[in-house]
Amino acid sequence: MDHEIQKLHDQVNQAIIRCRRVYSVWAKKNKVSYNRMLVLYTIREYGSCTQKQVCDSYMLPRQTVNHVITEMRKEYSERLLHSLSLMEERAAAQLGAERIRMMTELFMEYDRVLEDALEEEE
Repeated sequence: MDHEIQKLHDQVNQAIIRCRRVYSVWAKKNKVSYNRMLVLYTIREYGSCTQKQVCDSYMLPRQTVNHVITEMRKEYSERLLHSLSLMEERAAAQLGAERIRMMTELFMEYDRVLEDALEEEE
C-alpha cells in the first residue's frame, strides 16, 4: 500500500478513536456504560427500534445489547417499584396496620372459599 494512503488511513482511524473517546468520556461523566450510551443513541436516532437495529447500527454483539436492555429495564422497573412502594406506604399510613391485617385475612379467607367452590364444580 502506498505510504501516503496508509498515513491517511491511520489519520482516519485516529480521528474515529478520538471521536469515540469523547462519547466514552461523556458516558462516564453521566454514569452510563459506553454500550448503554450506544443503545440510547440508537433509540434516539430511530425512535423505537429493534434489538437487531441496535446491533447492526454499532456492530455490537446481540448478547451485549440484550444485557444492556435488560439492565435498563431492571433499573426502570426498580424506579417504578420504588414509586409503588411509596404509594403503598402512604396508603398504609392512612389505613393503619390493623385494618390492613384484617383486609388481608378477609381476602385470604375469600380466596380459600373461592378455591373450595371451584373444587365443588369439578
